[in-house]
Amino acid sequence: MRFPVLPLRDVAATATFCFCTLQSSSTLPKFLPNGWAKNILSDVENLTEEKIDDILNQFLKDFKEGSIETKGWPAIMSAYNISKAALHGYSRILAKTYSSFYINVVCPGYVKTDMTQNCGLQTPDEGAESVVRLALLPNGSPSGLFFLRSEVGSF
Repeated sequence: MRFPVLPLRDVAATATFCFCTLQSSSTLPKFLPNGWAKNILSDVENLTEEKIDDILNQFLKDFKEGSIETKGWPAIMSAYNISKAALHGYSRILAKTYSSFYINVVCPGYVKTDMTQNCGLQTPDEGAESVVRLALLPNGSPSGLFFLRSEVGSF
């Protein structure tokens, strides 16, 4: 996977660039039932785009074969969960590669949206608060982290 927005890195060094991926805490790599994929995505020091692509290709192969459950992939919303776990990984790689950017992953909490059938605990405005806060980080802010609302969490 290549990131077409990254030519922005050539813009003046005084500018602050923040990139936040919006995630669900239930899609964190540590919750993957597939041990092979979980181990690869959890090893941030050795994580590469190619390794994430291998995970996605294996998932796609198993999906096409109808063997996602027997191969240890998530049984519910499997494609969504794997794609979000992969996005966690890509975000961490970007944060390491482009240290002048502030790249973080944020879960806004359980928000009342169509996806949650409006059963969430926060309003959309309350959920957006943590995302906007991260997007407006000043120079010198942390990068490569996961935030559960406004608190640093673990991948």
